[in-house]
Amino acid sequence: MSKNFLTAAMQKTFAYQQGRQPAMWCWLRRIVFNTFFLAIVLPLRADNTNLNDEVRLLREENALLQQQLKSQGAQLDTLIQKVSRLEAARPIEGGNDRPLAEGRLEKVHIGGEGGVGYSATGPEGNAPNGKFQLNDARLFLEAPVYDDVYFYGEVVLAYPSQYDNSLQLGELYAEFENISKLWNKNNQLNARLGQMYIPFGEEYLARNAIDNPLISESLVDFWGVTPGVELYGDLGKFTYVVAAQNGADGANGAGGDKSVTGRIGFDPNEHWHFSVSGMRTGNLNASQISAMWFANGFFRSIGSINTGLFHTEALEGDISYRWRSGHVSAFGGWVGYHDNDKPVGNVRNIYYYSAEIMQNLPKKTYVVTRFSQAFCNNGIPMVGYGNFNDYFFDTQTTELWRLSVGLGYRFSDRLVLKVEYSFERGNEAGGDRRQNEDFFGTEAAFKF
Repeated sequence: MSKNFLTAAMQKTFAYQQGRQPAMWCWLRRIVFNTFFLAIVLPLRADNTNLNDEVRLLREENALLQQQLKSQGAQLDTLIQKVSRLEAARPIEGGNDRPLAEGRLEKVHIGGEGGVGYSATGPEGNAPNGKFQLNDARLFLEAPVYDDVYFYGEVVLAYPSQYDNSLQLGELYAEFENISKLWNKNNQLNARLGQMYIPFGEEYLARNAIDNPLISESLVDFWGVTPGVELYGDLGKFTYVVAAQNGADGANGAGGDKSVTGRIGFDPNEHWHFSVSGMRTGNLNASQISAMWFANGFFRSIGSINTGLFHTEALEGDISYRWRSGHVSAFGGWVGYHDNDKPVGNVRNIYYYSAEIMQNLPKKTYVVTRFSQAFCNNGIPMVGYGNFNDYFFDTQTTELWRLSVGLGYRFSDRLVLKVEYSFERGNEAGGDRRQNEDFFGTEAAFKF
């Protein structure tokens, strides 16, 4: 019953009583009705007041509980951070007591690549009876050091054409990225200090089993790894790399003389790529071999016991065109050999080239072929698929060519199966033919 309704009822009642009853009775009834009104309305108002008070109290208690929960949550977060820092500062088992930088382990990248398979050559080749072999196996580690400074290391367990099973150190360097940010330019100048691949030509960039569409390499197969310093960067559509490194293989390096290498690349669009490379090994002692690999061997002195020093220099041009399902690439160049043999020094000029075509087919398969050839006046050590002792130490070769045909199946970019057959023919400096060295191989290449 509302207050307005009661008031209207009382007014009607009072009007009726005033018209028919004495004044005393009017006052008496007025008192009774007012009392009745207050008896009903006041409890209702009291109930509303009590309800409002209870709601207000509940709201205040809820706000207080929310504040307490927030406070406890902040305390819990602080506790978790303290425990994490204590765990990070705990010394490594078997290591020193130096604390680890917070979050450092999360940025260390560890990976690996490899290739395993079976290969055989003709009766005059290096594997006439066939063999199962580990063609390629290496582990990589990369980690941040400070700001834009990084560490990179590579351990080589096996590599193509390896003649022993020794564990070797591949690339290992400190990399200073984007030095050109000092003058507000990105990637114009970067530097590496340590042991790096010799940046001559471009075939070495795809020499690992997972990157090479074939099992074999080209006939000349230029590559090498040695300590030094390297600078590289890009200037719009141009790229460059220059390096000063030890020219000789092994711990004794190249004495006071060093190898100097440079390459300039040009990419006019996403399809075409061009580059020009130059290299000089530096003067090497006659008892040394070069850090640069050449034709399944090295550059070495071909002089007599009167030879004290030798060196080589080389020039190469590379070109490639890529489309969505394949590529064609080629390179060619010149190598000059010189020594100080007495009474007259030896001079050799080597000319070489290589061309490759690869085309993807349906269902993850591809086909690839490569032809490469090298010529040298008067002969130079070129091993190829021949016996190493014969063609590196004893017999020099004036001309050698290799035709490789391969088929591959890509499960993914991390696993590839390959099969290849290579024909190899040539001529020795004495006039005899080189033959019966053909190569057959299968390989499973992988990375992680």
